Amino acid sequence: MKLAAQKRDAEKASALRAAGRIPAVVYNRELNVPVSVNIREFDRVFREAGSGTLINLDLGSETHPVLVKAVQMNKRRRTPQHVDFYAVTAGQKVQVGVDINFEGTPRGVRDDGGAFDVQRREIVIEVDPRNIPSELTVDVSELGIGDALHISDLAHLLPEDADLVDSPELTVAAVVAPRLVEEEEDETAEVPEPEVIGEDETEEEAD
Repeated sequence: MKLAAQKRDAEKASALRAAGRIPAVVYNRELNVPVSVNIREFDRVFREAGSGTLINLDLGSETHPVLVKAVQMNKRRRTPQHVDFYAVTAGQKVQVGVDINFEGTPRGVRDDGGAFDVQRREIVIEVDPRNIPSELTVDVSELGIGDALHISDLAHLLPEDADLVDSPELTVAAVVAPRLVEEEEDETAEVPEPEVIGEDETEEEAD
């Protein structure tokens, strides 16, 4: 996957954004290069690649394989304001979050009226950039009431060179009994939600 970028010098971030570009930086331990990317092209590529897929960032005279490490958003407009690209080095592991795709309907939901309680939708690993999985698909159709899925249960789906960053004991998802679901709903209904007055929704734009 490829994304064109331009090196930038002293341009103001506001001027770049007005021209339809996003200020960004390409970095690692030995590199720190200010760049900018077209907002529409970045949006298209990021929607497809996410933060776990390598992107070839084309600067014209050089190309860097990168991962999107952070996107600063304007909360009001929901538009990207700044992007951090991490330039990967061949043979050096990187830390990434990989999405978990739950396949099927748990038996405890299908047959016994329980609820599928998802607590984590990604797993954090360290892996060679060339081996980053796009997602991990796990079949949950045989989970019954009281059954839980843990990080350790997904280890067999990882590439051989991948190391877990998250604790293996952490719960990913569980099938909750109907009675417990009803009790949680009742407790939630009894507590009125406080009214928020004068909330400031503005956000300063960072250069």
